[in-house]
Amino acid sequence: MTAGPGEPPALELDGVHYAYPDGRVALRGVDLRVAPGERVAVLGPNGSGKTTLVLHCNGILQAGAGRVVVEGLPVEQANLREIRRRVGIVFQDPDDQLFLPTVHRDVAFGPANLGLSGGALAVRVADALSAVGMADAADRAPHHLSLGQRRRVALATVLAMEPGILVFDEPSANLDPQARRELAGVVVALGLTTLIVTHDLLYAAELCERAVILDAGRVVADGATLELLADGDLLARHRLELPRLARLT
Repeated sequence: MTAGPGEPPALELDGVHYAYPDGRVALRGVDLRVAPGERVAVLGPNGSGKTTLVLHCNGILQAGAGRVVVEGLPVEQANLREIRRRVGIVFQDPDDQLFLPTVHRDVAFGPANLGLSGGALAVRVADALSAVGMADAADRAPHHLSLGQRRRVALATVLAMEPGILVFDEPSANLDPQARRELAGVVVALGLTTLIVTHDLLYAAELCERAVILDAGRVVADGATLELLADGDLLARHRLELPRLARLT
């Protein structure tokens, strides 16, 4: 999917460079445009710059050169509060996002900090939990939930902020087949602009029509997911591999 005539991208990176304080260069002139409502998989070997790219999307890291624009708003210091509301990151470990005694309190935490309260806050929490199929878990302790359930609650904490863009870091990691399907169903039903950073190439093919491959801090391929994953030479050059028995159709 590409933005229509006159329609700006939901997310735009232009010539983004980034080097860590120790001098290690993680991104080398990354260009990426994601259209509203598009789901894009970000693939690449360990150390390719995927996590660094993700952290630029909501200003946790800021480009040393180039620019990042979220829904028309430049990622810069003056805009960070709004950028971080618009871009919700769901990290691989849900325990990084769940730290309060109940699911309800975890999901309410973000919007309450923005000043929402009373009935409006209750509706926001209920809607977010309903969207991820966890409405019945509001009064439960997060640590009593399964990994798949905790990952969906972590997503609910992000949805409660009403973001326009979701970014997932390894969403399928360590999930059983049913939990994988449940999470995939939620992501598709939400219909939000989504970046999915993953080593799980089959999950990428299931969820994303488009994929980009990042290696050594550069975008080395950008196209239809099934076409990229059918190119064995491309995958081999960038240390990616489908499961031995996988068949893409």
